[in-house]
Amino acid sequence: MTSENWDEIRTAYQVAKLGTVSGAAQILGVHHATVIRHIDALEGQLGVKLFQRHARGYTPTEAGMDLLTVAQATDDQFSQLASRIKGRGEDVSGELVVTSLPGMAKLMAPFLAKFQEAYPDVIVRYLTGERVFRLEYGEAHVAIRAGKPPQEPDNVAQPFFSQDIALYAHRSYLETFGHPAPDRLLCELRFVGHDDPMSRAPFMTWLHENVSPDRITFRTSEIEAMAMAVLAGVGAGFMSTRDAKAYADLVELMPARPEWATVSWLVTHVDLHRTPKVQAFLTMLKAHAKDWPSAS
Repeated sequence: MTSENWDEIRTAYQVAKLGTVSGAAQILGVHHATVIRHIDALEGQLGVKLFQRHARGYTPTEAGMDLLTVAQATDDQFSQLASRIKGRGEDVSGELVVTSLPGMAKLMAPFLAKFQEAYPDVIVRYLTGERVFRLEYGEAHVAIRAGKPPQEPDNVAQPFFSQDIALYAHRSYLETFGHPAPDRLLCELRFVGHDDPMSRAPFMTWLHENVSPDRITFRTSEIEAMAMAVLAGVGAGFMSTRDAKAYADLVELMPARPEWATVSWLVTHVDLHRTPKVQAFLTMLKAHAKDWPSAS
């Protein structure tokens, strides 16, 4: 197989996806006879049948499914490459994809609104979640990541924003379960924690190292859900000191510690880092974030 086979592979991919020669021909903008010729040539070179022909169309054989998997991955990479190339435009317009953990949304949404006011030709896609988006494949232009400095060699990582973290419980929890003495907190409190014991959050690492697993009685997959559980009186848990100030019934059980602080990083791919769109976003975000309270 060589690069010369790409036309045939692309044709087979469309036939496998759509199930008919006519559908593939319409998508590819070729005659249906060309589709059949490509399939025959590819099957002849590989020495196997890629499709079962029947009255309703074409169904991939096991070999056809293998080819479909490879072609799908190649097609995805081309699409991601196109996204990266489009991001290299000289003006501040088009799509801008930004990712962060859900907990950053309260800070990021107001900023993104201001960014679009300044650059109305930009279409913002703000994606939140635990997944680490692959910048080298064009999945995002800018990622805001928490934890240890990102290590990918082709990414540019800059320290961005730090939040102080303390341990809290709601008054309703303390009224129900009691308020342990300071030296009994870790062995008597019921804790809210992350469901993933390998969570990269520094305060979660500390919790797993210092608290017995049986004391972590409520576990969830997102930091925001953990905060909601603490506010519901389920148990003691970690929250940023900035967020905690909004709730009068939260009681600080342990003050913020340096080792619990969450440090965020601005991460961009080296190919897109210097583009006008990304630079405009980074410059405005850094200036805006100076007014974000971290510890006070």
